[in-house]
Amino acid sequence: METVNILDDLKSISRIAAVDSILEIICRTTGMGFAAVARVTETQWIVCAVKDEISFGLKPGGELILETTICNEIRSHHQEVVIDHVAADAAFADHHTPKMYGFQSYISIPILLKDGTFFGTLCAIDPLPRKLRNEQIIGMFKNFAELIAAQLEIQEKVNETESSLAEERKTAELREQFIAILGHDLRNPVGAVSNAAQLLLRMPLDDRMRRLAGIIQDSSLRIKGLIENILDFARGRLGEGIRVNLKQERSLGTMLFNVITELQLSYPDRVVETDFRLSSAVSCDGLRIAQLFSNLLGNALSHGDPEQPVKISAITDHDTFILCVSNFGEEISAAAMGRLFQPFSRGEVRPGHDGLGLGLFISSEIAKAHGGTLDVVSENYQTCFTLKIPLFQD
Repeated sequence: METVNILDDLKSISRIAAVDSILEIICRTTGMGFAAVARVTETQWIVCAVKDEISFGLKPGGELILETTICNEIRSHHQEVVIDHVAADAAFADHHTPKMYGFQSYISIPILLKDGTFFGTLCAIDPLPRKLRNEQIIGMFKNFAELIAAQLEIQEKVNETESSLAEERKTAELREQFIAILGHDLRNPVGAVSNAAQLLLRMPLDDRMRRLAGIIQDSSLRIKGLIENILDFARGRLGEGIRVNLKQERSLGTMLFNVITELQLSYPDRVVETDFRLSSAVSCDGLRIAQLFSNLLGNALSHGDPEQPVKISAITDHDTFILCVSNFGEEISAAAMGRLFQPFSRGEVRPGHDGLGLGLFISSEIAKAHGGTLDVVSENYQTCFTLKIPLFQD
């Protein structure tokens, strides 16, 4: 026994905008007073759409007893049935259906889906005889039946896609909520580890114990940074967005230099060239801009050619703050470029370049939160990231 959801089928036909026009054309072309799209199953005959000018009495959702219909026979043999004049038709003159429903002309074409599944019929009746047995009329009906079948299949694919997208969206939201909760709950134990390491470093320790305490402190600070990235990621993805506290920042150059100093402790042999021309204050969240800059500079130092300098420029130009970080070395591939600012996208990970792949995503979200852009150009063995934000913001 087939499983059928009649309500869904009714909705599917109602969503096909052309159906009403099709039924109108059928009635005008043939002169028949009743035309319908019927859903025909093993147990039911349900009208999905109807044009009724003879007061037959059926409306969408109306039902006839299946066994009283010719459509029930069509469901079995999948062939059209065309009758110009019932009384003059040897096969149907004594048929129970015309007698019960009082029609003299009848045409019904099966609606078959691409896989051969029988959906129902496109049919018409009239109490008067009509000339229906000709190629034009039958061809018109067949074309309309095929069009309806095609639209039903398109709707089915759209419904499947929407259902799949809804499920994926729900899964993504649950995953990101989990990430946010995890990041929040990890803060306390990591903070405890970091505080304990600081206390140990204030105590009289031998060199080995001091080195171990230093490793613990450095690791806890790194984990704290990863947790902050996770939380920023979750804020950006769950709709809250990266939060910024805008103010007129007059010491932005100093903040950027501090980032350079901190990172050069990890890369003492690298050369960093700067060109800072900050002639006015910048309306921004200085800590967030420093975070963005740290991500960009860290990537440049990590992935750039160690024999070449990393070049940084920070300029206030008319109404725009422009920050550029460039390094020489291997270019970013076209495939990686397309997903560079997506979360968890790291391309090929080399030893010593571990991480969650959230830095550039978070940086791009910080740029958006400032009403700006973060772009990248990678060519001629040089990669340059450029941040542009309005100099003045409300």
